[in-house]
Amino acid sequence: MSERPGLSPKERMQIERHDVPARAAAVRARDFEEVSLGYTELLAIAEAERCLDCRNPRCIDGCPVRVNIPRFIGLLAEGDLHGAADSLLDDNALPCVTGRVCPQETQCEGLCLRGKKGKPVAIGALERYVADWAQDHLDELGTDVRPVSGRRVAIVGSGPAGLTAAGELARSGHEVTVFEAFHAPGGVLIYGIPEFRLPKDIVQKEVDRLKALGVTIEVNAIVGRTWTLHELRRDFDAVFLAVGAGLPVFMDVPGEDLKGVYSANEYLTRVNLMGAFREDSDTPVLHGQRVVVVGGGNVAMDSVRTARRLGATEAIIAYRRGRDELPARAEEVHHAEEEGVRFELMVSPVRIIGDDEGWVSGIECLRMELGDPDDSGRRRPRAIPGSEHIIDCDMVVVAIGTRSNPMLTASEPDLEVNEWGYLVVDEDGMTSAPGVFAGGDIVRGAATVILAMGDGKRAAHAIERYLDQVSGLPTGAVVGAGSGERGAEGEGAADA
Repeated sequence: MSERPGLSPKERMQIERHDVPARAAAVRARDFEEVSLGYTELLAIAEAERCLDCRNPRCIDGCPVRVNIPRFIGLLAEGDLHGAADSLLDDNALPCVTGRVCPQETQCEGLCLRGKKGKPVAIGALERYVADWAQDHLDELGTDVRPVSGRRVAIVGSGPAGLTAAGELARSGHEVTVFEAFHAPGGVLIYGIPEFRLPKDIVQKEVDRLKALGVTIEVNAIVGRTWTLHELRRDFDAVFLAVGAGLPVFMDVPGEDLKGVYSANEYLTRVNLMGAFREDSDTPVLHGQRVVVVGGGNVAMDSVRTARRLGATEAIIAYRRGRDELPARAEEVHHAEEEGVRFELMVSPVRIIGDDEGWVSGIECLRMELGDPDDSGRRRPRAIPGSEHIIDCDMVVVAIGTRSNPMLTASEPDLEVNEWGYLVVDEDGMTSAPGVFAGGDIVRGAATVILAMGDGKRAAHAIERYLDQVSGLPTGAVVGAGSGERGAEGEGAADA
């Protein structure tokens, strides 16, 4: 992009970063409404003016879905919101989502040239502003969809990887059907991320936009039960597996079977997807008064902030490393502190304590110190002998990670998995089953939304190349697929 008229680079460097307004902590900690208020148009254009329009825009290199960041920001700075929206939607299937939950500080913003002498451009906040504007003006924007190809693609899982692939393939003219195990599409965007960070109506609008492109979504459809992969390979030209890695990991300490112990996966799913924060919910959760969440990532922050909103007088994070090692986004940690969350750092639970009736009454921890770096590059925590102490609580949420769910892989012997149960794929994202691709957490392990989206976008392009290679075959005939019978209609469907 050529240099924008108006301000010189020196003048742009003098503009300070504009903070994103947020609701008052004392108010927001009592409800599930969105915390961040986002930019106004004036703030967004003023922040866009800070972009230097670098000749070598490294911010693009930091984006897993390769959004042309200088282009949409430059158009926004010129006041061309239609152009900015068209540019952003052309690159990103879910910009309203990524503008809210993407860890920009370690990706695009982390490589922003402005960050070397001050604060980087607020790329995430600008993305959110343009995406939200686009969502309100879709009838004014163009849609670039190629002619119908006659090819059918099945996508298993409607999380960020699956939805991204669906959008890319639908725009290429292919007939796309997404199979979702739950009763609502969105995957982790719906069940894992709380309303106060990512409102569910935002996710639904993104889904509706994909449906308008021709994407079909079948809910309550469990591949491995309702459908088999064998049947999908028979009926579709290609398959993309994006089932995530949603099996909870526990600490393996005494007392985890006590009443009042949740995995973060169950806790957040009950609240976010099943509406357990409502008094009349069919799937309620406990409203602990003293809640300890074990872990230090974004899921732990989501869990502890949810507990606070459900009425916990004390909501505590127990993490075995220090503040500098917290893997959660700095913004989420800051918001949690503002909302009254207490951080117990450098502690590691060794057992959960219960009362005579089997309910949680406390968690015993050891204090830790940091030793040499481990394989992740972070200093390894080690226990300090004799430092046992008890944190009183009536509820514990374990948020130390997830792993692959073997439901699909165990039912499909054609799929090669590694020692951790994740799918093995080649450089194009294809599994050991011809015509079957995979991406997201089921391949890489639990990661971020934007990394899963990057996998979905790359997989869509690889599927395009694959479909070109098999273009001489009859529609609905995946290379290497055999014949089979469809099971009983609805058998094994998820219980909504």
